[in-house]
Amino acid sequence: MTTPIRKQLDANRRWLKERLDGNFDVVIQDIEHRGKTTAFVLYIEGMADSEAISDHVMAPLMRQEWNHISASQKSETGDFETVLDAVFAGNGAVFFEDADKAVIVNVRGGTRRGVEEPNSEAVIRGPREGFNENLRTNTALVRFKIKSPKLKMESFTIGTETRTQVVLAYMDNLIDPGVLREVRERLRKINIDGILESGYIEESIEDDTFSPFPQFQYTERPDTAAAQLLEGRFAIFVDGSPFVLMAPVTLMQLLQASEDYYDRFMIGSMIRILRIVFMLLALYLPGVYVAIMTYHQDMIPTNLLLSIAAAREAIPFPTIVEALIMEVSFEALREASIRLPRTIGQAVSILGALVVGQAAVEAGIVSAPMVIIVSLTGIASFSIPRFNLAITMRMLRFPMMIMAGIFGLLGIVVGMVLITTHLSRLRSFGVPYLSGLAPASPKDHHDLFFRLSWRKQTSRNHAIAHRNRKRMGGPSNWGPEGSWP
Repeated sequence: MTTPIRKQLDANRRWLKERLDGNFDVVIQDIEHRGKTTAFVLYIEGMADSEAISDHVMAPLMRQEWNHISASQKSETGDFETVLDAVFAGNGAVFFEDADKAVIVNVRGGTRRGVEEPNSEAVIRGPREGFNENLRTNTALVRFKIKSPKLKMESFTIGTETRTQVVLAYMDNLIDPGVLREVRERLRKINIDGILESGYIEESIEDDTFSPFPQFQYTERPDTAAAQLLEGRFAIFVDGSPFVLMAPVTLMQLLQASEDYYDRFMIGSMIRILRIVFMLLALYLPGVYVAIMTYHQDMIPTNLLLSIAAAREAIPFPTIVEALIMEVSFEALREASIRLPRTIGQAVSILGALVVGQAAVEAGIVSAPMVIIVSLTGIASFSIPRFNLAITMRMLRFPMMIMAGIFGLLGIVVGMVLITTHLSRLRSFGVPYLSGLAPASPKDHHDLFFRLSWRKQTSRNHAIAHRNRKRMGGPSNWGPEGSWP
């Protein structure tokens, strides 16, 4: 139910003061002419640009030039609810005597973080600009990349108290209409008091809330968001968050980085294979070590077995307990380094790992081979380019170690089967999580384990782009690869 604006200026002022009482930063500025109040301006100090209000709103009103308000965007509304939504978004509102409508003017300002290099996705080669907390800046950064009217951006307001603006972006000629309908419906169904970060949206609309695997990719990089839009995916921008959500997502997509496409294809392919190997090490290496040392010592060469046995001679714990002690300690150090100030955190993570590891070995609590295994596992998890996938591997590593300690290599195999079964059933907005692998799609192998050269990547991912799959048309201007025309 909406409350209409009245023609009496005093009545409108009283209604606003009753609703906004107790807010010191709400400003109601009267405009007087010949001793009579003819209008007033409503805005929130700190969110609105005071200079823009003074120059482009107040000055024309003082001269009684109602039609000369020179804000970049103006609109009219006849209800108070729309006025309050606009004002709490940083706009200003002008009320006039004998008028039952208010004029909304775009005077958004305030202090926000500028465009900086993203911290979570550093690159050697590639653009250095990153998203910030300003929604309009973030959408503009993507517009700079994709200068096409086919890029559509729809606005939603979510949160009964925060009234957070959320933008759904997609390429109108590429996205699957069924996926587009589904994401719109899920966004409209969100009923919550507030949205403070894009993670609220992610957990509210993902397919399987109880899956440990991420069903969205998030990024701080405009080039990454633009690349995913050009593949036929959608992006979700949330006001106040520098992280943009993208879906549908696949497992292999989460192992790709933007630099794969900026370096030459041979280099990108080699690094991608390295990431896949390290992902498997991060998940299975501690469990395999525990299983072999507990049940399958005959698999180890004799000389290596004697060396490990000598190192473990004084250790009072079984291998599984030793592994859990080291892994939990390593995760605690990693979490401490994140929560502490950056300059202190780096020192804590490096010195803590060295000191604790060395002291534990000298005290006979853990063996040197176990320290090596845990260190390799930590390095492997750092090589995964997406943090949400890396933390999933870190979390699943513990049940894999426990199963290995109880059942040996059989436990590893059972765990592997359970994970693979779950992944084969998982969907992200209807797209199989293992697309390209299961179901197998030879047409997508040009950008799966390896990345072929741009001259060979003539089509988009078939599991994502159901429309306009061709991305490169016509013969190459260079002729056959390796030769000039």
